[in-house]
Amino acid sequence: MSIPTDDNTQAYETLPFKVHPRIFSALGENLVTSEFVAVIELVKNSFDAFASTVDISFSTPGTADGTIVIRDDGLGMSRETIEDVWCLVATPYKSENAKVARHGSHRRVVGEKGLGRLSAARLGERLTILTQEANGPCWDLAVDWSTVSAGDDFSNCRIDIREYPGESPFSESGTLLRVGRLREEWTEDRISQLEDNLARLISPFADLGDFNITVTSSSDEGERREAIEAPEFLNHPKYRLEGTADRFGNLSCRYEFRPFSEDVEPCDRSISSSWQEIRESEFAKTDPDYNTMEATCGPFEFEFRAWDTASDDTDEISSAFDYKKSLIRQAIAAHGGVSVYRDGLLVLPKSESARDWLGLDLRRVSFLGPRLSTRQLVGYVSIGADSNRDLIDTSDRERLIANRQAREFEAIIHAAIKLLENQRNSDRQSQQTYDPLSDLFSDISADQMVASVETLAEEGVSISSVLPVVRQFQSQLDDTRERIERRFMFYSRLATIGTIAQRLIHEIRNRTSAVGRLLRYLRDSGTVSSGTEGDSKLATAEGAVSSLDRLANVFAPLANRNFRRGRRDSSIEDRIAASCALLEQALTSSSIEYEIPDGETRVKIDPGELDAVLVNLISNAIYWMGRVGRTERRLSFAVERSETSGRALVWVHDTGTGVDIADSDVIFLPGVTRKPDGIGMGLTVAADIVSGHDGKLAIQQPGEFGGGTFVFDLPLAE
Repeated sequence: MSIPTDDNTQAYETLPFKVHPRIFSALGENLVTSEFVAVIELVKNSFDAFASTVDISFSTPGTADGTIVIRDDGLGMSRETIEDVWCLVATPYKSENAKVARHGSHRRVVGEKGLGRLSAARLGERLTILTQEANGPCWDLAVDWSTVSAGDDFSNCRIDIREYPGESPFSESGTLLRVGRLREEWTEDRISQLEDNLARLISPFADLGDFNITVTSSSDEGERREAIEAPEFLNHPKYRLEGTADRFGNLSCRYEFRPFSEDVEPCDRSISSSWQEIRESEFAKTDPDYNTMEATCGPFEFEFRAWDTASDDTDEISSAFDYKKSLIRQAIAAHGGVSVYRDGLLVLPKSESARDWLGLDLRRVSFLGPRLSTRQLVGYVSIGADSNRDLIDTSDRERLIANRQAREFEAIIHAAIKLLENQRNSDRQSQQTYDPLSDLFSDISADQMVASVETLAEEGVSISSVLPVVRQFQSQLDDTRERIERRFMFYSRLATIGTIAQRLIHEIRNRTSAVGRLLRYLRDSGTVSSGTEGDSKLATAEGAVSSLDRLANVFAPLANRNFRRGRRDSSIEDRIAASCALLEQALTSSSIEYEIPDGETRVKIDPGELDAVLVNLISNAIYWMGRVGRTERRLSFAVERSETSGRALVWVHDTGTGVDIADSDVIFLPGVTRKPDGIGMGLTVAADIVSGHDGKLAIQQPGEFGGGTFVFDLPLAE
């Protein structure tokens, strides 16, 4: 088939683009995702008009003939502005005039996308506007959206305008919108939900000056007027992380723990995480080739506030702030999730359906307990139109346009939330006693409750007097159930070690067998001459296969369903050497100097178990030494045998950042970690292995070299 060529001998004729009047209703339904969003967009228009007060009032809510009135004391509009800006669909006016001035002050406008008219059309069919500029007349506008949509030519769409014949409702300037023939009924419950959404509109970072919102509604019980503000307890979270991401993606944070109980000590900690750490944590599994050296989405600020929401926790909040207990979870959920603000006002999310735009709730399903849901976390992230130009929200304001900057932005926020979760979990664990399982199950017994009820029955008390005893037992059951769930959640992970080891051994041996056969063939066939470069490389490959075989042999007992402790013993010095060899690449790349102790101290522990303890301690040392200068990184081991006690002591010293004194008592508990992407199981596993041999894994304070020092003991072999 031939491709036709241009023929310029015949002139083109032109056809105009046409827009159907239904564009208002069609775009309003798609871009303004709910009535709540519509009201918020109109309030943002008041902010852009430099209003200091906005009042939203509902007449006869819950009825078909109700109206919504939004009144502000902003700059208002002149006849010229109405004609050239308000009546111009998709006007670039706000984009070209990004700041507005009044009385010597300036605001950055936030309604560039022109959703005001669409929002009004979303709310109701009839719109009337009174608006007045300072020293100008008051104008009266009227639009019937149903009439507009019924037309067949956009060029014939009109609004009615006149100079208002009555007394102006404005002392200086302002705008009053009245929306009638509402598309949805506004019940008291929906108005209450709107108030919760409006409370999220203004960022806690912003110094917006005087900008106040009130909501007024009428009912059979009279008029109710509410100033929009968040409950006071939301300003006093139990856990708080605030900080900044610099323009390269590095996090600098301050964590605060403020318990409501005076019996628990508060604390403050400084935490940081580099972009390299964040990149490795967030992209290693999903995109291992993502290796940008610097992020490009910063700088920005953030603050995350979190609460525990069990029954005892809401009791504490209710008591401390004189707030109704039944409303506490509801208030946190209303503000929950992570909200992004640009230059002080909310960007996203706008609707309830997009509240979890970061996927926090789905992420929590795989790690229940330590992870925070949108019903426990209230987050604020502050960006700027000038400083974060590539973070662009979509027209419906429910997400960011997908690009590199948005991807990195979300990764950094995830990393910051993980830091908060790890700190919170450590402080939660520090408040708990790690009692034996037998003690936990004893708390389930109803014996004490039965005895108490029998005593009350003998005293002839009423049923209502017995109820507090039953409620107390129920509370005890709830608490015990949560503790058991947490305990078994962690130990269920331990139960998978055997299965993982079994699979690992199978895969290693299958592959080393095949590679080993190939290497033997090359060696026996004489194709590689002795002393050549090929001979050297062949020897290196043979050594690698032997190393994998030895690793498989070490962990083989753990993969055996019939594994029993005490069947093999180990040389501590040999296992230290083997563990360091296993981690040789990490030690070398981190420029860490280390020495293997001389001698042979044999102990009654399987090599696989001892390796699990040593590899964990060495891995932790490598990680924390990565946070100090390269010239200061040293790892050292010491072994001491006591014939009197029949045990050997093993010390592991490093020159890392060390362990905070406040963490000394909790670092061996499940879930306690200071690593941004850690799960807090390594030291728990190591401590359990040592404990299984009647020993103890402990932290020595201060560390031998100013960093971390761990010591554990094991029984000497006979």
